[in-house]
Amino acid sequence: MNSLIPPDSQEPLAAADLKEDGDFSDMLSEQRILLPGAQMLTAFLIILPFNGGFRQIVQTEKIVFLATFVLALTSLVLLSAPAIQHRLMRPLNDRARFKRVATCQIVAGAFTLALALILATNLVISEVFGTVVGLAMAATIATFIVCLWWLLPAYLKRMHGF
Repeated sequence: MNSLIPPDSQEPLAAADLKEDGDFSDMLSEQRILLPGAQMLTAFLIILPFNGGFRQIVQTEKIVFLATFVLALTSLVLLSAPAIQHRLMRPLNDRARFKRVATCQIVAGAFTLALALILATNLVISEVFGTVVGLAMAATIATFIVCLWWLLPAYLKRMHGF
């Protein structure tokens, strides 16, 4: 069977359809980068309360843990949603709309993952080195994420047409 013929059609894909498929491939590649981070963070947070020393942390750290855990789970759900939705909605009737919705979900997932990473940094570093160092490192990671994930792409798009 010709690889340009979709399984539910006998007509070759048009150039626009091929570009859309390329966009889906790009999305999948991007999710392959983000999902393992969200999975690893969530797995770490799931086992943390079962560690003997967890009971000794103060109430404030437990609240930070709760927020981090909820954000990590939210990012995992948001980042995996487009793949699951794509599978359940096949064949897609409006590929452009699906891509817009999926993009919003991926960006929202990246945002909640960024917040979870910042809070996890604070949680871990505060436990090891104290609250002041934990907050300083969380602020450093927050700045790093904001610059690389949000500001640099906006700058490159605006100034260089990426």
